[in-house]
Amino acid sequence: MRVGGFGGVAGLVDYITREQITHVIDATHPFAAQMSTHAIEACAQTGTALLALERAPWVAGPGDVWTHVPSLAAAVAALPQAPARVFLAIGKQHVAAFDAAPQHHYLLRLVDPPEGPLGLPEAEAVIARGPFDAAGDEALLKAHRITHIVAKNAGGAGAEAKLIAARALGLPVILVDRPALGPRARAESVAEAMAWLAAHGATDRGV
Repeated sequence: MRVGGFGGVAGLVDYITREQITHVIDATHPFAAQMSTHAIEACAQTGTALLALERAPWVAGPGDVWTHVPSLAAAVAALPQAPARVFLAIGKQHVAAFDAAPQHHYLLRLVDPPEGPLGLPEAEAVIARGPFDAAGDEALLKAHRITHIVAKNAGGAGAEAKLIAARALGLPVILVDRPALGPRARAESVAEAMAWLAAHGATDRGV
């Protein structure tokens, strides 16, 4: 196990070469674009087989009121001009993007209490750890009189509850699409990843 970064593409190339890595599985978050791009470039330079293990993105169904946007800046622009009550399901590191729309009241759900002010004129935080359920999220949205939801299309069942709750309440969702990355093989489950390893001649599968 290695903890910490590799030092960009050059550092990852050095690590792959030094450790004689033959297969790389990129299991980072779908929005960790920099790390995934580094993996693509490093594997291309070293001729190393690469697989992305990522959850399938969420797809709108009957009753969903979704607006797809390419970035957080576009998500800000998609909010109404009139003051709204917005559930920001994006993580605290990206809150600053919404400084451009200070007229709204924002609700954040965080795993850990913030160490300082949230940085928005009208904002509050709920401290909770997932996975969440639809009934709980529906109650949360009602209690805070939420009118709009902004979320990243991370996929997966653990964070889908807010979208199910939004559907039940008829609330609009502004969904930030995943960053576009270079071509690479993909798998949506560990079983698929193991099958890919077997198909690509991997015999030493250390844990």
